[in-house]
Amino acid sequence: MGALPFFFRTLVRPSATLVRSTVLELLILAGHLLLYPTGLTQERRPPPPPVPPAPPPPGPASAAVAASTVTVQPSAPPPPAPAAAEPHPPVLLLHGFIDNRSVFVLLRRSLRRHGWSQVSSLNYSPLTGDLRTAAAVLGGHIEEICGRTDHERIDIVGHSLGGLIARYYVQRLGGDTRVRTLVTLGTPHRGTTVAPLMSAHPLVRQMRPDSDVIAELSRPAPDCRTHFIAFWSDLDQIMVPVETARIDHPDLSARNVRVSGVGHLALPVHWAIAAGIRQALAAEEAMADATGTSSVA
Repeated sequence: MGALPFFFRTLVRPSATLVRSTVLELLILAGHLLLYPTGLTQERRPPPPPVPPAPPPPGPASAAVAASTVTVQPSAPPPPAPAAAEPHPPVLLLHGFIDNRSVFVLLRRSLRRHGWSQVSSLNYSPLTGDLRTAAAVLGGHIEEICGRTDHERIDIVGHSLGGLIARYYVQRLGGDTRVRTLVTLGTPHRGTTVAPLMSAHPLVRQMRPDSDVIAELSRPAPDCRTHFIAFWSDLDQIMVPVETARIDHPDLSARNVRVSGVGHLALPVHWAIAAGIRQALAAEEAMADATGTSSVA
């Protein structure tokens, strides 16, 4: 409701920053529409490593040779060199409403170029009628990743609704034991009032400020182990008000990163935000100040 007056004001007197942001949003939208079909299917899971074949049993001839041969006890072989440990835990990318994994093409490439070898994504169905169901599906997917990669915890980057699904899993379904860091990009942590006509979809209704899901996330969450990084933009016209993309919860270890001049669609593809995400994921310890605030120009 409050979005319409703001929208008309920006049409009457748009600032140069808003014009640049709008043009960038349109370009990103056009590019994403081209890539969208490539992300419709679920990502293929990597095959398990091959198991070396067992040596064949000795035949009669080799057994006779072994019987007539003096056995010399060799010295103990040197222990094998330990395998190089992965410098980073696996990263799971979770898209927003009516989107798919193709939105993370650039971010995924950026992470892999900088040392993140295990980056995967999950598509959740837009037909899902309850955010809680999507969070439970996410939990099962995370268990599969941990079992396959032999990691106890992973990191998640969630755009828009994807961040809210991941937060619900962490905060309400015990997912803090599996998620080390949750990075959210333009996520309506306190609900958004934009696009009331879209509220016919149950997932959109659950993103409203008065929804039961938002109320659940405002409840106490003592001893939550996950560290949160919330990127929010001053020109995100999907988040109304824009501050709703911040995390302000007394029990959560959260850092809010203010982004200037970047719209909602640009958040998963902007190079400066990708750099901020890499820095956040590379941090070895959670930030000490649960209410700290940073800024990205």
